Amino acid sequence: MFLLKFTAKTGIAVEYEGSPEFEVQILVQAEAGTPPDIAGLPQPGLMKSLAEKGHLKTMWPEIIAQIDRNYSPAWKELATYNGEVYGIYHRVNAKSFVYYNKQEFTSRGYSIPKTWDELIALSDQMKADGIAPWSIGMESGAATGWVGTDWMEDVMLRTAGADVYDKWISHDIPFNDPSVLNAMQYVKQIFFTPGYVLGGASTMPALNFGDSIRPLFQNPPTAMLHRQGNFIFNWLPDNVKANIDQYVGVFPLPPIDPNAASPPIMGGGEQYVVFNDTPEVRKVMEFLASWDSGRTWASRGGALFPYKDQDYSAYATDIERELAKALVEASAFRFDASDLMPPEVGNGTFWTGMVEWVTGKDDRAVLNDIEASWP
Repeated sequence: MFLLKFTAKTGIAVEYEGSPEFEVQILVQAEAGTPPDIAGLPQPGLMKSLAEKGHLKTMWPEIIAQIDRNYSPAWKELATYNGEVYGIYHRVNAKSFVYYNKQEFTSRGYSIPKTWDELIALSDQMKADGIAPWSIGMESGAATGWVGTDWMEDVMLRTAGADVYDKWISHDIPFNDPSVLNAMQYVKQIFFTPGYVLGGASTMPALNFGDSIRPLFQNPPTAMLHRQGNFIFNWLPDNVKANIDQYVGVFPLPPIDPNAASPPIMGGGEQYVVFNDTPEVRKVMEFLASWDSGRTWASRGGALFPYKDQDYSAYATDIERELAKALVEASAFRFDASDLMPPEVGNGTFWTGMVEWVTGKDDRAVLNDIEASWP
């Protein structure tokens, strides 16, 4: 879609190929010497693996200057390995947001919380009004539990800060470090306060993550708040999806550090890397690093972009404008921690540990078991 504009402007045809087995396939192709010219990678760890094996080309001075000019430093850091820049980010997602039923929220006289203490006070007010503040679902088939890891990561970023968050990901501090236990206590406020979560914490592993936003839009609603990434729009009821700005409100998960100028944002995105460095490939990459590549997609909805010079008015909805602006203005952006940890942990014991925690396992025992699994 967005590449048609590039082809019309440059005459360079771009052939796109997707695969449900992409992460395995790209490694096989790279080892066989038959990779594509450019690939969009979903995780920074995959870039580092390919770069370490010598399969990727580094970025050139012109595009590095473009990155420095049009991205916050966090995106360049995510694309850097051993001091060399290997990629650029295009479409991204942000997970650090709380969604609510705008009409119900307004009619009840609730106010947007700006701090964690205000978020807890709002939750208490909702509980006193006889409605569950939160709807949270963790069920996701073999990936059940990732919603819990996202909560932990978001709060870890807010309590320990970006530097300690990075050390946690790289295992420079253990998984059961006191800073992680401290973050767990804040998540505990939401998960385990009686009456906060619809159905109670122990029901979360059985409720599908996509279905868990729907209680906000029942008639009448049975819950008021839902923290999730912007991809949750795909699971909204059809009537709500057709009129998002009318029905859905959003605010960033508030900061916990009182000195934070703005909330940090945790999320993910597609990093484009180069296997074959040609003049045509360079033109495609420089296009992907520009707002021009995102404008058409933004106008159709369903995507956010990290460019500093983007035109927020191009987004299809008000809510996407708010999300994009919060993403660009975030005090810090960090990639989803579990996506960067070894798979035995990030996609294994961290997921299962969150399920065990909400169904009764002790805080320290959960963290100790995850730490023991680190390869």
